[in-house]
Amino acid sequence: MTNIAASVNTISINGVEYAPVNAQPKGPRAVVVVDRGWIFAGDVTRKDGRIFISRALHVFKWESLGFAGMVDNPKKAKADLRRMSDVDIPEGSEIFCVPVPDDWGV
Repeated sequence: MTNIAASVNTISINGVEYAPVNAQPKGPRAVVVVDRGWIFAGDVTRKDGRIFISRALHVFKWESLGFAGMVDNPKKAKADLRRMSDVDIPEGSEIFCVPVPDDWGV
């Protein structure tokens, strides 16, 4: 049997809490996972088959909480975020992208 509880700000299904879609980050900042295991974060712009990442960070490593935990709270995950020059990669190298708040990692 499914247990559903709702409030104004969240919904809980079988003990898992979900936030409304409009609570998701609206800005251009994201964590982008690309082939060969590279992970970048920054302000993402897509144009002409390219992905441009400004205010770029290289997500070098993290110590705990798994990938989702690191995205949710990089400080708690002890993430090693290294500032770098802007990144320009081909769109086809993207594995997936996770939107994050505009101040993520800075």
